[in-house]
Amino acid sequence: MSRGIRAKKSLGQHFLNDLGIARKIAEAVSGGGDVLEIGGGTGVLTQFLLEREDIRLWGVEIDRESVAYMKERFPDWANARLIEGDFLKMNIRERFPEGVKIAGNFPYNISSQIFFKVLENRDLVPEVVGMVQREVAQRIAEPPGSRTYGILSVLLQAWYDIEYLFTVSEGVFTPPPKVKSAVVRLRRNGVNELGCDEALFVKVVKAAFGQRRKMIRNALRAVFGDFGGAEHPLFADRAEKLSVAQFVELTNWVNEKIT
Repeated sequence: MSRGIRAKKSLGQHFLNDLGIARKIAEAVSGGGDVLEIGGGTGVLTQFLLEREDIRLWGVEIDRESVAYMKERFPDWANARLIEGDFLKMNIRERFPEGVKIAGNFPYNISSQIFFKVLENRDLVPEVVGMVQREVAQRIAEPPGSRTYGILSVLLQAWYDIEYLFTVSEGVFTPPPKVKSAVVRLRRNGVNELGCDEALFVKVVKAAFGQRRKMIRNALRAVFGDFGGAEHPLFADRAEKLSVAQFVELTNWVNEKIT
């Protein structure tokens, strides 16, 4: 803790106190351009990001106590480029029209929402380096066939190359969480179009994992109907077996059958 700032459970806060890990996270961010740190807390990661002369750091912090502390600790930077507010409500296109990388020790209770917001702004977010619950990190980084592979895995892997960088133990936080954490790095891949109706792609992925223990046939028919009795070769598989490319193929097939 710093200067009496207490981590707030309602905000999912667990303040990082290990300087070595903070430095490793800061070093994992590639150089150049604007970087937005989500939830700087007491500035443990912020201080190392500010040492990077090859980036221009911004911050967004919802906790007023943390904002006040950061303005006292880093007055020149915080008064100019620390935004008090909710990242999930931020208009990234308006504030960073040229794009922005994202970094941070993400609050556990909104980590998935952060990634969904990144997806919505994927043309403006070339990279994300974030610390999340290990379970979330594994889920988004795992390839098809893993039991943890799911909706967020497919949607993120469609647009980003994902690296699981390292695991972080519970004891380096105040207060310590009940689970281990991990740092992941997402970098935009070369895909600009999936080659299918992208809104329908999301719907197909969500439908497939909505009943993940069932075969694709039953999961999709529950949402889209029986397709006139038509069958796709992937219908006998389960959702966690399918790659992004196979979901694209399935989406195009569904599109033909329902239009």
